[in-house]
Amino acid sequence: MVRIHMIKLLRITRTSWLLALLLASFGVGVTAERPNIVLIVADDLGYSDVGFNGCKEIPTPHLDAIAEAGAVFSCGYASHPYCSPSRAGLLTGRYQQRFGHECNPQPDAEFKEGEATGLPLSETTLANVLQSAGYATGAIGKWHLGDAKPYWPNRRGFDEWFGFSAGGMSYWGDTGKKAAALGVHRGDDPVGKDSLTYLTDDFSTEAVQFVDRHRDQPFFLYLAYNAPHSPDQATKRHLAKTNHIEYGGRAVYGAMVAAMDEGIGRVMAKLKEIGADEKTLLIFYSDNGGRREHAVNFPYRGHKGMLFEGGIRVPFVMKWPSRVPKGVTIKSPISALDIFPTVLAAAGVSPDQADQLDGIDLLPMLTSGRPSQEPRTLFWRYAMGDGQYGYAIRDGDLKLVQSGYKNETFLFDLADDPWERTSIAADRPDTVKRLEQRIAQWDRENISPKWIDAHGQNVRNEEETRQKTIDAASRGEKQSPTSISNR
Repeated sequence: MVRIHMIKLLRITRTSWLLALLLASFGVGVTAERPNIVLIVADDLGYSDVGFNGCKEIPTPHLDAIAEAGAVFSCGYASHPYCSPSRAGLLTGRYQQRFGHECNPQPDAEFKEGEATGLPLSETTLANVLQSAGYATGAIGKWHLGDAKPYWPNRRGFDEWFGFSAGGMSYWGDTGKKAAALGVHRGDDPVGKDSLTYLTDDFSTEAVQFVDRHRDQPFFLYLAYNAPHSPDQATKRHLAKTNHIEYGGRAVYGAMVAAMDEGIGRVMAKLKEIGADEKTLLIFYSDNGGRREHAVNFPYRGHKGMLFEGGIRVPFVMKWPSRVPKGVTIKSPISALDIFPTVLAAAGVSPDQADQLDGIDLLPMLTSGRPSQEPRTLFWRYAMGDGQYGYAIRDGDLKLVQSGYKNETFLFDLADDPWERTSIAADRPDTVKRLEQRIAQWDRENISPKWIDAHGQNVRNEEETRQKTIDAASRGEKQSPTSISNR
């Protein structure tokens, strides 16, 4: 196995001497055995909005083909219930709370020395490691890990970058009233709106070209679609794929998903064309649960921003024909944090000290013929502002949710109640106490957010609106004579 000798790699800044050490320690030429890595991320995709999870109305034939040819993780989790922190965890392999990237950064293209407004520069990314190991690295699509140049992908381990740095953007490439620096870039150079068509298609085209350019060397492609994140925009050609959906909002959302699926199909076709399909590890998942509007997280409770299953359980598949058996469904809980160590293992890159990674290598489970693992414990936290947080822990089949906006603690046994309909917290106080202690122990290794976003206020507003709707629905209820007489 090719080894990179790294001393506390995950806690030190990416300095020139560190990269020199990595390259000197690598000391092995590119080999044909190392797989290409294609990591595809959807944005706010609902759990049940893909065919391999049961969707019948949105066509996703290419994602379904990946699922059929590889492994489906029916209990795959994002490491955070919304966008930027989730991506920070994905690309570092660490709980984002370890280094303060717990909230979405505000759009700001100006770098301010001493003020963190993106993925801390002290963090080493998956791209940093693979780049140093001889991989060609490319980032395409949505970044959302800092708008100022020092945070851009082409300064965080990616040789090539085609995409935008912010959290959301018009699919037509129009920045509107936002700074031009927040538009689409190719490397450091802005891309004119007139040269763009529809971002999902543009990103797919760029991904196909990246694969073609690097057909003769191992490559790492990070293809991060902004679909199906708002704004709700789609071409007429893609809208024709969901013409059968009568609810307009859902039809547009579905067209955005179908456009992404078509683009993924184009990437798969190019891999097959160049003879790289068998030796490519392809991973697909959504950065968090489906958005509140138009997405479907059925049968799970909640949506993006929540720590109920609908906010963090996501579509998740992995395909590597030469190593991973096809048609496998993994029911054991896994996390997006597992992607980093799994990719390193697949690439034959093994840091001497990986104790700072919070995930596990999934390959032994996938290749052993025993698609299960020992029960594990997973944690989540979101910031509410003013030092307040919401938490969740999954310990085996037990899940505790400390809701920061409902101001309530829930306990669920997911083996009996995977939909989180009935809290058993009142019946099992000892279990609640034990899991709260586990959360407190985990939280001691975390730090405060380096910046705060509007999530706390947003979910409080959602909860208030929900309660008003429920109260209004029952306002005209009349009491029966029987209930009055029994008072």
